[in-house]
Amino acid sequence: QVQLVESGGGLVQPGGSLSLSCAASGATFVDYVWAWYRQVPGQQREFLAMIRNDSQTNYADSVKGRFTISRDNAKTTVFLQMNSLKPEDTAVYYCNTDRWRYPWGQGTQVTVSE
Repeated sequence: QVQLVESGGGLVQPGGSLSLSCAASGATFVDYVWAWYRQVPGQQREFLAMIRNDSQTNYADSVKGRFTISRDNAKTTVFLQMNSLKPEDTAVYYCNTDRWRYPWGQGTQVTVSE
């Protein structure tokens, strides 16, 4: 059974950085495009970034130039380096494949505030 476990969130001041990880245990990791999403209560889940197996990436305009997605196929883990964080980046962050193949994990809370 596949389990997605996100970690690395926390409280950070505006302009700060955080590094998120998502461990995908039991997944056929290498075969899929992986992505990061975020969700604010009462809003739809928002796509942030995706990475193919050849390491090609794509980003939402809202995070382009500030966030970097990467993956480690051997460790079945996808990462999100977040720099220059803004208060509007506050959300719960999730990973999944680009087509939401697996059950969602619990996410990791990111709060950007003074």
